[in-house]
Amino acid sequence: MPLSTQKESVLNQPAKDRNWIATCPKGLELLLAEELTSLGALDVKETIAAVYFNGSMEIAYRCCLWSRLANRILKLLHHFVLNNTEDLYEQTSEINWESHLSSGQTIAIDFIGTSRLIDNTMYGSQKVKDAIVDRIRRVESERPSVDSKNPDIRIQARQHKGRVTIALDMAGESLHRRGYRTGQGSAPLKENLAAALLLRANWPDVASRGGALLDPMCGSGTLIIEGGMIAADIAPGMLRERYGFTHWLQHDAELWQRLIIEAQQRKMDGLAKLDIDIRGYDTNPRVLEYTTRNIENVGLDEHVRLAHKPMDQFGRSTAEVGLLITNPPYGERLGDFQELTPLYKKLGVVLQKNFSGWKAAVFTGNIDLAREMDLSPSKQYRFYNGTIPCKLLVFDDMTSKSEQIAVRLSKPAPPSELSDGSKMILNRLTKNYRRLERWRKSACISCYRLYDADIPEYAAAIDVYGQSFYVQEYAPPSSITEKVARVRFNEIKEAVKQFSSGYRGKVYYSERRRQQGDSQYERASDSKSEVLEVIEGKARFEINLLDYLDTGLFLDHRPVRSMVAELSKGKRLLNLFCYTATVSVHAALNGAASSLSIDMSNTYIDWARRNFNLNNIDERNHQLLRADCLKWLQTITDDYDVIFLDPPTFSNSKKMESTLDIQRDHGDLIRVCMAKLAPQGKLIFSNNFRRFKMDDLTQRQFTCLNITSQTLDMDFERNPRIHNVWLITRRDSFG
Repeated sequence: MPLSTQKESVLNQPAKDRNWIATCPKGLELLLAEELTSLGALDVKETIAAVYFNGSMEIAYRCCLWSRLANRILKLLHHFVLNNTEDLYEQTSEINWESHLSSGQTIAIDFIGTSRLIDNTMYGSQKVKDAIVDRIRRVESERPSVDSKNPDIRIQARQHKGRVTIALDMAGESLHRRGYRTGQGSAPLKENLAAALLLRANWPDVASRGGALLDPMCGSGTLIIEGGMIAADIAPGMLRERYGFTHWLQHDAELWQRLIIEAQQRKMDGLAKLDIDIRGYDTNPRVLEYTTRNIENVGLDEHVRLAHKPMDQFGRSTAEVGLLITNPPYGERLGDFQELTPLYKKLGVVLQKNFSGWKAAVFTGNIDLAREMDLSPSKQYRFYNGTIPCKLLVFDDMTSKSEQIAVRLSKPAPPSELSDGSKMILNRLTKNYRRLERWRKSACISCYRLYDADIPEYAAAIDVYGQSFYVQEYAPPSSITEKVARVRFNEIKEAVKQFSSGYRGKVYYSERRRQQGDSQYERASDSKSEVLEVIEGKARFEINLLDYLDTGLFLDHRPVRSMVAELSKGKRLLNLFCYTATVSVHAALNGAASSLSIDMSNTYIDWARRNFNLNNIDERNHQLLRADCLKWLQTITDDYDVIFLDPPTFSNSKKMESTLDIQRDHGDLIRVCMAKLAPQGKLIFSNNFRRFKMDDLTQRQFTCLNITSQTLDMDFERNPRIHNVWLITRRDSFG
């Protein structure tokens, strides 16, 4: 069974099959399931951002006290199908609430999830509260009161796909709040995420062998504190002052006290045996003051050393083995890449120079910055830091993984190794790289066109995607024989091979070969295609090399995407012929109020949805629709503030009711779109027909401004006919 199906089926099993739910941040489910099993949980089953399990009261208490990964431990009370709005009140009323709380206590309700029946969480929370207090009042003549901040009893109600789960919150507040943090720097890691990173980096094994733990950018010390607690066998929940079960009528105070005494003894024994080097460094002395207090609160002050020192000035411990783990800044603004690049370069140099034989783990939300370390990770794990998708890069052996780049991109290979044609191509690649280098770095551009048939005899486009190259052969003219075309493309291959040798990515080739008989060209590839993830500004995109004719990201449209995103801030966007919806992603990340992206291809809509997921875009506000754009435009009455229209030059798809010829049909298409445009709205019309001419009627009817020259970045300046872009608005009169 696929994982998604398996998780869904777990979620919809009857509540009676499970006693408890442990919630966690997305991406920690597998680790949490393993941890709960180690704590004695039975029948452990994963779902999205949660794990269901069975167990006694002791197991639940032990999970509250010892789980390093969970957010909450919930006791399942009821699970039912929601057929109508009244079901929520009626079904909640059936729970024996008088066995859980009394009229003199306070409650709080957390209602999670929306549906067609209940689309307002405040309404859902009110219905659950009413059911509880009404039942208690019928039994005790008085009702409990509501305290949303510090209640005696916290109840969670969650609706999902027509079902509602009612549960008692045993934690009270998120378990990631250990209680040791009295001060912090900017953007600290949550404690349970830090613990997860340490587990993925295999810190328990390193610690068991007497290995050291270092964080060169420790901030408030979350990673080294969580690492010390793991090594010293300190329960993460020992310092918490409140738990959700403290005022629960079924609370077993004697059992809980026994578990606390056991944890205290394990802490004493663990600290007595702890004999490893734990160090933290940071450049901010004020933050280190907070870190010192946090360490003292845990009881690790005799085992952790802190120093006010820049990252490139610290050395390794004398321990033969160890783990260096850190969470360097990775920025979210366009200029952050250039500012942070030296930091990552220094980190790479330090690891290569001083940490041979150790493990290293770097947690970052910017893979392009991580590449500046010049190290190849042995493993990568995906996590979320809040809503930001991140990766933990684990490096097992700095000695074998830290080779310097052998041939720099700006240094051509010896002429004797290449043919005259290959040397000519290589020189052009080197020249173009130098010309584009400053521009792309300052603009934080990692995907760009390096070569576009600059030498006509060598007809190909060469694009860079992060550290990978995509070489697409153009169809040669009929006057060129197949044999000559093959020789020239092989020379391109040799030049690219030499030029790209300093990259750790692959080179992908998309070739077009003549078929016998009909003189058509078919696509072929020398490399097995792969799905890659690339970054463009704030956005992350999936690209595919080479399963499809295009990669999923039109590089020439980079300025267009930025322009539409800026126009769409706080506005409603309609994206027609949306392809993989990269324009909509940028608009959503730039604050568009809503967007609707339409394409008739299931493949592209599914691809667009994966792009949305990569960027944590909520489809409730930013929708995807598979439809024939031409037919759909005839049926809607809504209007939009911004419309992006980027149709194909020609289409006779079987899914369309009629053919589309952009030169013939653009006027009618523009007029239909303008009818759906808000009074002060803007239509961005783009196409890639090189001989395109805007018809006179359309230019008389609307204000049509050719802005193509404003939508060409440096990598496409040589090819100004790569696309046409028009800004179209209404004019007051038709003349």
